[in-house]
Amino acid sequence: MIGRLNHVAIAVPDLEAASALYRQTLGAEVSQAVDLIEHGVRTVFVDLPNTRIELLEALGDDSPIAAFLARNPAGGVHHICYEVEDIEAARKRLEAQGAKVLGDGQAKIGAHGKPVLFLHPKDFCGTLIEIEEA
Repeated sequence: MIGRLNHVAIAVPDLEAASALYRQTLGAEVSQAVDLIEHGVRTVFVDLPNTRIELLEALGDDSPIAAFLARNPAGGVHHICYEVEDIEAARKRLEAQGAKVLGDGQAKIGAHGKPVLFLHPKDFCGTLIEIEEA
């Protein structure tokens, strides 16, 4: 069902500083920051030859990553995103197998303009999983 790894997301307390670290220290290409109001985050992508790294900063105290950053003030790996061909078919299959889809269970448009869903970490070895329609 899952396809290729789309990205690994890292929550950071300061997106500008994290972007500079990746750009200057690691020599990476870093995208411009984009606010994803519906998701409560500001994000940039670091393009790599085989995948991407997403750096996430909270847009306020009610951001879904605010609690994560409160527990991990220096930041850390937040989620892993896999591609799927058909997000609705994937959702139905996952729910039929007992996986919990977070939120209202309906796909939202993600950072790449494609539908995404998040799956509860308790169902996936302690890892928050994002699936994105390819």
